[in-house]
Amino acid sequence: MAKVADTVYNLIEPTVKSLGITLWDVRFVKEGASYYLRVYIDKEDGVGIDDCADVSRAIDPIIDEADPIDKQYYLEVCSPGIERELTREWHFSASVGKTVTVKLFSAISGKKEFSGTLQVEDGKLLLLTDEGEIMLEQSKISKAYIKSEY
Repeated sequence: MAKVADTVYNLIEPTVKSLGITLWDVRFVKEGASYYLRVYIDKEDGVGIDDCADVSRAIDPIIDEADPIDKQYYLEVCSPGIERELTREWHFSASVGKTVTVKLFSAISGKKEFSGTLQVEDGKLLLLTDEGEIMLEQSKISKAYIKSEY
């Protein structure tokens, strides 16, 4: 399913960008008996319902023409939310200086979850936590997301 999401991402990214909107992520998931193609978009001044509708109308014919999905699915265009997940390399660069929570595949000093201010140093992620600095490789992260201040 990740291959479908990556294919769709590459197909629609130029069109979304041409609308003045950032394509944050694309996910193709199965929930119950249904499949969903979720397109997450972002904009500096926030995403509104009209942005979602505009993107949906613009990308629907592109996806239909390319036909990369061999199943029936629902297309959803939405905001990544305030606690957006960081999945792509550029997400981490765009989130420098923000408070993030990182969950690891393997424990460091007995812990698998850390929260702190994200920095990038020499291509590696540096998390400034209350316990000190933690250097992380993106491949060791199972999940990372921006931590809400609210």
